[in-house]
Amino acid sequence: MLRAVCASANPHKVAEIFDLMGGVIDLQSRPADLADVVEDADTLIGNARLKAVAVCNATGLPALADDTGLEVDALNGAPGVRTARFAGDHATDADNRVKMLGELSGKTRTCRFRTVALLRFPDGREVIAEGVCEGSIAEAEMGERGFGYDPLFIARDGDGRTFAQMTVEEKHELSHRGKAFRALSQLLKNDSPTA
Repeated sequence: MLRAVCASANPHKVAEIFDLMGGVIDLQSRPADLADVVEDADTLIGNARLKAVAVCNATGLPALADDTGLEVDALNGAPGVRTARFAGDHATDADNRVKMLGELSGKTRTCRFRTVALLRFPDGREVIAEGVCEGSIAEAEMGERGFGYDPLFIARDGDGRTFAQMTVEEKHELSHRGKAFRALSQLLKNDSPTA
């Protein structure tokens, strides 16, 4: 089984990635002493690559990274690559949700989550997959699980509950991240790259 290091420093995302990639990759935790990577690329692939390259260079092992953007139609695709910093560079998840609800008052609420999953090898090879989940922003926060915009996001193919109201398994089945990492798993099984 391929051994790789998870490039994310977000503990919630790390837990989801470990859940999704178990049995496909022997995933190691990101070194605790590794400095945070400045995610200043203008695309999701660019940000995922920045994280993967930094971890790959630091560990000498393949690195698995992702980046996710929430694209809201009424906001012309924003916040997109700035999803985690929508309410400012030091915003909390709660700050971002409050700003989102304020921005969408009286507006169309259709949106999508897009995740790029990227596995980078020390020799520079990359395997990249994408997952998209269409949906809408709820009128108010609902649910206790998840993180980020989960209490606001209602998947179009779901049953009307937000991601934060679903079990982990239900969310993985529908979510952008679940789709991206399942697609990446399939690519790895088809290509069988080795470190």
